Amino acid sequence: MASAGLRQELDCSICLTTYTDPVNLRCGHNFWQVCIDCVLDTQEGSGGYSCPQCREEFQDWPVLHRNITLRNIVETFRSSQLEEGKTGIFCAYCIHSPVPAVKSCLMCEASLCDNHLGVHSKAPEHVLTDPTTTMENRKCSIHRELLKYYCTEDSACICVSCSLAGEHRGHKMETLDKASEKKKQKLRNVLQKLMTEREETEKRVQSLQERPRKVQEKSAGLTEKVTALFIELRRQLEDLEKRVLRNISSQEERISLSDLIHQLEIKKEDLSRKMEDIEELCNMTDPLTILQGSDTGDLCDTEEGDDEDRERHDRLLHDGGDLDVAGISHTLYTGLSDMIKGVNVFFYI
Repeated sequence: MASAGLRQELDCSICLTTYTDPVNLRCGHNFWQVCIDCVLDTQEGSGGYSCPQCREEFQDWPVLHRNITLRNIVETFRSSQLEEGKTGIFCAYCIHSPVPAVKSCLMCEASLCDNHLGVHSKAPEHVLTDPTTTMENRKCSIHRELLKYYCTEDSACICVSCSLAGEHRGHKMETLDKASEKKKQKLRNVLQKLMTEREETEKRVQSLQERPRKVQEKSAGLTEKVTALFIELRRQLEDLEKRVLRNISSQEERISLSDLIHQLEIKKEDLSRKMEDIEELCNMTDPLTILQGSDTGDLCDTEEGDDEDRERHDRLLHDGGDLDVAGISHTLYTGLSDMIKGVNVFFYI
């Protein structure tokens, strides 16, 4: 362990704490850089600078050199101090400087370093343990003796006097080591169960953590399928619209009256001509001319043709004069039903 003199050499003479970032002046004295900077700041404007330890003067702001070697020594010292005194318990007999304890005597209620442990009594009643500050808790509060047994009936640590007299007399007892080992075994069993439960919990947590990723992947795939489905539905709707419009156009063509109107116009002109011929005969006074004129049967032979034209006229007006709305509606309904079935099949796959 580092001596008290070495400890002092590693302390800054300004703040009296161990160096963190040591620098030195031209005179060779070392300081913590923050400390020497503060001192030089206070000297600024006084006409010069000086070392706070030897008072050597400098006309300009002195150049500070980082002391790498000293810094490494300090780091090594800090590491050794941390390792040696990690328990925070020091020897009770080292009064000049703190020395980490390596053992504690329950009988003497004192902690000892290696040197004092070598001369300590080896008698059985001097029980040594790892360094501890709770030695009072290891003694019976009634008899002030070391606790050596464990009463299994009362679940209490007892001393020899407690086992021979008092409320624990006649109870089943075990040595502390044996009772401690049994408790350790129970704790190991509990620990194993807890470890198993923790592993299961970790798996559940991992599963839940992976769930958003899986949902996102599934959502992305479903979005792609739905987009494709609606593209196909739009295409089918366009095809259905074209079919319905073609159906309407076809029916419009089928119920065209232009031919019939043309024929009736011709017939109307023929009737007008015959009427003129008959009126002319009726206006004649010469019997011979009337009798030698066109045959009356030829002029009046229109009933058969009239019947055919009238029948065709009525059929167009009553049977074919309107669009087949029911047929168009059926086509539209069937097409939409097929598309809806396709959507339902898609979502139940």
